[in-house]
Amino acid sequence: MAALLSPERHRAAAILPFLRTLGDDGASARKRPTASSSSSSKSGKKKKLAITLALFVSSTLLMLAILKTRTLLYGRILKLHHRPAPRITVPNAPYATHRHVHWGSVTASLSDTTKTAAASVALLNFSPAEVKRWRKLKLTGGSSSVRAVRLQPVDTSVVTWATLYPEWIDERTNSTSTCPTLPDPEHQGGQRFDLVAVNLPCENTSSSTRDVARLHLQLAAAKLAVEVHSSQVLVVSDCTPLPNLFPCKHLLRRRGHASLYATRPAYLRRRVRLPVGSCDLAVRLPTTDQHHDEPKRRWEAYATVLHSSDAYVCGAIALAQSIRQQSGTSRDLVALVDYSSVGPEQRAGLAAAGWQVRAMERIRNPRAVPGSYNEWNYSKLRLWQQLTDYRRVVFVDADQLVLRSIDFLFDAPEVSATANCRTLFNSGVMVLEPCNCTFDMLIARVDDVRSYNGGDQGFLNEVFTWWHRLPRAVNVLKYYHHQQDGHNAASPPSEEEKPYVMHYLGIKPWLCFRDYDCNWNVPWLQRFASDEAHARWWAVHDRIQPKELATRFCALEARQREALESDRRQAEMANASDMHWNRTITDPRKLSPFTMPLAPTA
Repeated sequence: MAALLSPERHRAAAILPFLRTLGDDGASARKRPTASSSSSSKSGKKKKLAITLALFVSSTLLMLAILKTRTLLYGRILKLHHRPAPRITVPNAPYATHRHVHWGSVTASLSDTTKTAAASVALLNFSPAEVKRWRKLKLTGGSSSVRAVRLQPVDTSVVTWATLYPEWIDERTNSTSTCPTLPDPEHQGGQRFDLVAVNLPCENTSSSTRDVARLHLQLAAAKLAVEVHSSQVLVVSDCTPLPNLFPCKHLLRRRGHASLYATRPAYLRRRVRLPVGSCDLAVRLPTTDQHHDEPKRRWEAYATVLHSSDAYVCGAIALAQSIRQQSGTSRDLVALVDYSSVGPEQRAGLAAAGWQVRAMERIRNPRAVPGSYNEWNYSKLRLWQQLTDYRRVVFVDADQLVLRSIDFLFDAPEVSATANCRTLFNSGVMVLEPCNCTFDMLIARVDDVRSYNGGDQGFLNEVFTWWHRLPRAVNVLKYYHHQQDGHNAASPPSEEEKPYVMHYLGIKPWLCFRDYDCNWNVPWLQRFASDEAHARWWAVHDRIQPKELATRFCALEARQREALESDRRQAEMANASDMHWNRTITDPRKLSPFTMPLAPTA
């Protein structure tokens, strides 16, 4: 305890014995008789004054010492119980952007927000210097809370785009997902933020559209926006965000390279729960044939497109009949038709088969050779523009046949399709969400985006790189079983392999003899030949109602019959081992009253 006494208290303690001595002497003096009463009275007063003064000084010093000691003790206790909070460091950006942020674009994109719209901001992939600049921005006319959120980067040497989008996966319902895990942003412990801002790298190369880092950051921003209940997401990038994660219909404004999106929690929540790529199915095959005829069917439709000639009218009629026959669906069937290519009689036939026929102005493929089969196949982009009265559409090519109910596909998001090859999808069956601004975005990119196959499929693959996998049974290429078996595809597939939709490649069934698949007679088309698939199509043809549709619109035109006979003779001369050329033709079809032009074979 003595060690805690201050010097002032030590001095006060030293005076106390002296004061006690003075007190004792005064007491004894009062008891002794004095020689002179006057002198003793004066001396007594002096002593009392001295004693009083000494007591006052000592008590004052003692009080000061006690107060100082108490202050020191209290200060030490405070230091023990209230240590200063550690300094919070700003995390480094997980991915390099190689581009300076244009702060004028950022402030301009946020300038029209309400005063409280950006009172608190959560940042992803901004450097410490950029975070410091964010804190200097006057977003609300006053101070705003800015936090840089930590995100662990992905090792892109291990997780590649091919890892996320494998060509083949095991689609059995009991199989384990092979999708890699992308780290989530640091949990914010229930704190809310008004704005989530993400800085996306963009190298302005074709490979940047299939960039794992860009995908990771966008998914992380969406997850963060859902967690912190953000009302807006700001994407800072020279590249366009994923159109089916941050769609243009949610865009509030774009200024320079800063795009501000309104947050739709339900929409984003469904998206971030999807598989990160095509490494797992977005929807699975139903365990039973379900028709999914809920009230929402009013906002959903099947669609097809006819853009070049009358040649696909018969196929579209059979497609409509197969959808109605196999699924019993009550959803609308809508056919977009170029009136300059498909005449009024054929359009009437489509309507009689069940299609709602809508006029369409076709769109030319800017890189197609004039007169080629893919010259007008960009007309498929009209689906986004002319079907906006539906929330979701399942597109099916007119050369396909629905064999089982596919109503469950309306549960899939945009864009969902089956895998084609490498990391790409096949656009023959596709789930999409019509929107005028999506159509505008697609048209704006037609001249800049190069299609890998020269058609709409290649173009859509370059725009919708974040697509979602459908079971391969909903778009079975006709030669699939032929490839699997290594011989004629007439051998029946297993129960698990039974197709829901058959895609007829090569020469179409209605342009062949009904007796067998005429692709057998052409060497380079034999890979598309399947008598079993051919017979499936004709079984649907024979159930077309009214019967007059099949008679009038599926007749075999004279020039086509001559071409088929020529192929038969060539196969006979080559002594083709399949021997289809030697079969007797019993096809009773006759020339239709109108002239049907030759159709493309792919």
